[in-house]
Amino acid sequence: MQRSASCEGMQHSRTVETSTGLWFPSPGTRRRPMRRTFLTCLIVIGTLCAPEALAGTRAIVQTRTYDITGSSGTAFIEAMDSKGPKHGFMTHAIATTAYTVDWDLGGGQDNGFCRLRRVNGTLNLFYTFPRVGSPMTPALKRRWNRFFAGVRAHEETHGRIAREMMRATERSIAGLRVADDPSCDKTRREARLRIKTVYAEYEARQNAFDRREHSDGGHVEHLIAALIGKP
Repeated sequence: MQRSASCEGMQHSRTVETSTGLWFPSPGTRRRPMRRTFLTCLIVIGTLCAPEALAGTRAIVQTRTYDITGSSGTAFIEAMDSKGPKHGFMTHAIATTAYTVDWDLGGGQDNGFCRLRRVNGTLNLFYTFPRVGSPMTPALKRRWNRFFAGVRAHEETHGRIAREMMRATERSIAGLRVADDPSCDKTRREARLRIKTVYAEYEARQNAFDRREHSDGGHVEHLIAALIGKP
């Protein structure tokens, strides 16, 4: 923690990078999980004067697409397996949701307390989806549209959970104050602990959602079967 003659401040910038991928088994093979998640965190502590109380979070959403071609549902699956965005060393995902989170926390001394005066969070959401670039028969187009709607709903649920995480994090740290903390070190540690706690809770929710979606005979299997045209 650094101090200046004009103010005492705390900036806590926390970046969380999370990527999720959807991938599907080839026809005739056993279903594999659709999603894997990795979470890394970068924490930087600096200084910032925060003369007024501000609070809020925002979300920035970007959607990317990649093209596939084929004349059947099976061909689409094979194309997505080979042309989808890379996820890990060997895996190509069908669709991905990635997000980064940045928190900008400003605070300083207030009647013997170190208090957070500003809690600003930014959620950057990145969706990647397949896009069919070849002609489709009416029947295949109907199957594709149902399949794609299910994939989009799955990814957007991950995005919704991430938005809920942002709001919960803001509630957990807004107005935080700690007594006898002239350097704001205790306040910084408490804010970090609360942020980590909320993140862990919502990552568990992401995983629980995936377990439901990927259960045997669950939604994912029905999506695949419908695209391929299996009864």
